[in-house]
Amino acid sequence: MKIVFTGGGTGGHFYPIIAIAEAMNTLVQERRLIEPQLYFLAPDPYDQEALFENGITFIRIRAGKWRRYFSLRNVSDTFVTLAGTVSALVTLFRLYPDVVVSKGGYGSMPTLIASRILRIPVVVHESDSKPGRASLYASRFAVKIALSYENAAAYFSKKAQGRIARTGTPVRKALLHVEPEGAREYLKLESGIPTVYITGGSQGSQKINETVISALPSLVAFANVIHQTGEAHLESSQAIAQVILDKNPHASRYHPFGFLSQLSLQRAAGIADLVISRAGTGTIAEISVWKKPSILIPIPEAVSHDQHGNAYAYARTGAAVVIEEGNLTPHLLASETERIIKDKAATARMSAAAARFTDPDAAKILASSILAIALGHEYE
Repeated sequence: MKIVFTGGGTGGHFYPIIAIAEAMNTLVQERRLIEPQLYFLAPDPYDQEALFENGITFIRIRAGKWRRYFSLRNVSDTFVTLAGTVSALVTLFRLYPDVVVSKGGYGSMPTLIASRILRIPVVVHESDSKPGRASLYASRFAVKIALSYENAAAYFSKKAQGRIARTGTPVRKALLHVEPEGAREYLKLESGIPTVYITGGSQGSQKINETVISALPSLVAFANVIHQTGEAHLESSQAIAQVILDKNPHASRYHPFGFLSQLSLQRAAGIADLVISRAGTGTIAEISVWKKPSILIPIPEAVSHDQHGNAYAYARTGAAVVIEEGNLTPHLLASETERIIKDKAATARMSAAAARFTDPDAAKILASSILAIALGHEYE
């Protein structure tokens, strides 16, 4: 049994693939199936360690981006995609997998086109509230289409509707479980006060960092602050915070980290009363699984239509509030954080809404469906 994953460009495309592979490997052991051969076809391996840990072989397939604005690079990248499609055709013909699983993104297009030509069954998972072009293209011939957002179904054709199911976003096994036990001691947090976890993503966000640091005197007055700045921003954030909090009696409540290890993230998520974050698909899924109220600060719509749409779609469930980056000020961030944390009824409602959004079994549901298609194709 051979299964090919494809997708690329961001962690939002990549890490759900890892979550599905984890669940698939578990199901194979439970059902005593022959271990499948797993492949990842994309322009870049993204996280080689995660691929290795899950027994996934990376095969480079070049792909060109298609920009929404006029650019001569769209012309040259069209030829890159064509060359990548030829490479994908040769690779898929040699492997002839039982199923191809696409997470969308520009990196998936050559493999999807090749899959259609070779009539290999395709399963699509679309994480965003507004589907990308790769997923819309694949929906014409995909055997199954899984969605994270219910409203995303409206973008697909009537012919595709019978093949659509909302599963939520697959979350890696390690991040399904938080570790509140011992978190205060491990992270050196003050007891008896709320805790806020703030992140701009693994690389950090300069805009969020600057706003948080300016708001620190107000934030530490009522809460512990765990702040993931991004490795590149850690030293400057620490230096400025030290000046701003000089002689502040609550300066020890501020805890900056360049990057949180898996255990630190599990404990930060376990102890946090509120999460402040960007609005990437994977991040929203994790916050939802953690059942935490949140404030989302999406990347501006001109830069990332996906984050903007995802943030508001998630907020409409009642699980989060959205602050546009253009409206973000230290005073607004601090006052909104304090308002939510001190309103216990509101935090309870937001937590309950978050818990309803993403199915913790999303990866298992998808893995089971993919295995069924692969096995059916294998014995045709």
